[in-house]
Amino acid sequence: MTRILTRLSAVNFLALVVTFGVGLLSFARGSVRDPDDPTYMLHFFLGLFSVTTTLAVHCLIFIYFLGTGRWVKEVALAYRFPDEPLPKQTRELKRKTFPPALAAMLVTIAASAAGAGAATQLWPWPVHASLAIAALLVNVWAFRVEYQSVALNAKIIDSVMREVDRIRAERGLPSNDEALRQEH
Repeated sequence: MTRILTRLSAVNFLALVVTFGVGLLSFARGSVRDPDDPTYMLHFFLGLFSVTTTLAVHCLIFIYFLGTGRWVKEVALAYRFPDEPLPKQTRELKRKTFPPALAAMLVTIAASAAGAGAATQLWPWPVHASLAIAALLVNVWAFRVEYQSVALNAKIIDSVMREVDRIRAERGLPSNDEALRQEH
């Protein structure tokens, strides 16, 4: 998952930066008021792509932690090992990771909404520009927290699997890998 997150985050951040750059160019050219200049529409569509991608990446993190946290809990219940340290650690990672992910989504949505306000000239453009900068910064922070949490969660999952194999060996059962090979 760390590789997937790294790639998705890189694509998402690149989209956000390109959208910001095209937005600056659009502002400098006054293209929102010039129907012959395609720069504003390019910025608009890049913005839609960036917001959608941002939501997708951070929602993927939510789903990942909900799913793996539930899996660790179920395995701990099935094999009767204690809540501490492993299941508890997955809950703590989820609680640590969700606020930055949610903040990144909300600030990016706010930047988009402010962009619509600036395009209709109902909001001053500095609000949109400030929120766009904030979206870039908050997303960098969120990606960093998410990467660290996903990497640590992978280690927790490995520890759960080792504990399960230890318990299975104590009970005279084959390891997980052996049991899976026997099924196929």
